[in-house]
Amino acid sequence: MGKGGDQQERVPSGGVGQGLSWEEIGQRDGKAGRDKWLVIDGQVYNITRWSKKHPGGHKVITHYAGQDASEAFLAFHNNQKEVRKYLKAFHVGHVIPSEWKEKEIVKDMKELRLTAEKMGLFKPSVFFFAFQIFQIIGFDVLAYLNLYFYGVSFSTFFLSAFLLGMSQTLAGWTQHDFGHLSISKKTWVNQILHYFTMGTLKGASSRWWNHMHYQHHAKPNVINKDPDVRLELLFVVGKKMPKTIAESGKSTMPYNWQDKYFPILGPPLLFPLYFQWMLFYYIFTRKQWLDLAFCLSFYVKFFILYIPILGIWKTLVLMEIMRVIESIWFTWVSQSNHIPMEIDEDTAKPWLELQLRATCNLEKNMFNDWFTGHLNFQIEHHLFPTMPRHNLHRAQPLVKSLCARHGIEYKVKTLYGGFKDILGSLHESGKIWFDAYYHLKDDL
Repeated sequence: MGKGGDQQERVPSGGVGQGLSWEEIGQRDGKAGRDKWLVIDGQVYNITRWSKKHPGGHKVITHYAGQDASEAFLAFHNNQKEVRKYLKAFHVGHVIPSEWKEKEIVKDMKELRLTAEKMGLFKPSVFFFAFQIFQIIGFDVLAYLNLYFYGVSFSTFFLSAFLLGMSQTLAGWTQHDFGHLSISKKTWVNQILHYFTMGTLKGASSRWWNHMHYQHHAKPNVINKDPDVRLELLFVVGKKMPKTIAESGKSTMPYNWQDKYFPILGPPLLFPLYFQWMLFYYIFTRKQWLDLAFCLSFYVKFFILYIPILGIWKTLVLMEIMRVIESIWFTWVSQSNHIPMEIDEDTAKPWLELQLRATCNLEKNMFNDWFTGHLNFQIEHHLFPTMPRHNLHRAQPLVKSLCARHGIEYKVKTLYGGFKDILGSLHESGKIWFDAYYHLKDDL
């Protein structure tokens, strides 16, 4: 064992490897310096060294160390034949036949994916994505022309800020598509488009987004694995985290008030403060210089356009208002699908159960589709992250049918209901923390 990953040497010359028990595999979970093994379709791979080179980031693959990663592997990789070529170098054996049996829910999920592929649901519409780029650039241009032709006043300034915020939010939905490799089976095409939309159009980091967001998809709402629920500095979520934080003595906020201060500290400040700091921290600590170049191109363009009209200080204010609008819009939409859902430790659930317990949908209508970037179909997106978003609604009947077959609740809410449930769940989690915290103090 250990950090070296030398277990690869155990593979016989025939390449078949030896039979391994789940107990032995489970011990290679990457914790406390142990090796990292995972299982794909009954075959065992030692990814201890490879995890550091993994294109999606080392953490997302490490989250499956000691577990069956078959469904996650299938969900994340468009070109299975190409990716599987790399697996041969890490092969150490296979799960012993007596312990390897696919669950019915896993077989049914595979069958559903094959059906979706036959229906053409993984084929992108070039026109759709071209129109998204047109919208983004169009609102950006309108914001500039508004100030250029009509001058600077209170109304024109805030109209341009709103148009820029709208452009940035739409760019956020579109970079999300490219980041998930939804536009092409050629990874490099998606990567170039992602660098462009995330960097040049938004001034953010493509590599940082991949590092964070892939973890979220791999283990949604899983404590200590999904970065989107590492919120304890300001918020506690779910039913377990509030008790854990209360008992740890590391409470940093009066969480029983979190449903009141969330609208003030959460949505408005996520992008202007936290995201801006974290993405540049990631770029410089990981030495992502190409990422930095694309990111800086946004700021160069922004300052060249607006400083001659507004001056430096008003330009900075315009940018911050734009970020606040984008942040509010994004946060309410994205958290309505997840915060009110189950948040728990990792129990290695099958893909369908894992995603459905952590995800819900918002109703389909023309406004919701546009306002949420089709992430009102969050369930389908989480089950098939590489599926182009304009096809997600076509997969919905298939997913509903599979959920009904396996007795899994398929939740759909109104947009207002989703937003309301964020505050409701924060209130409940805050109450759990309050009871645990003050009960502990009484015991002392």
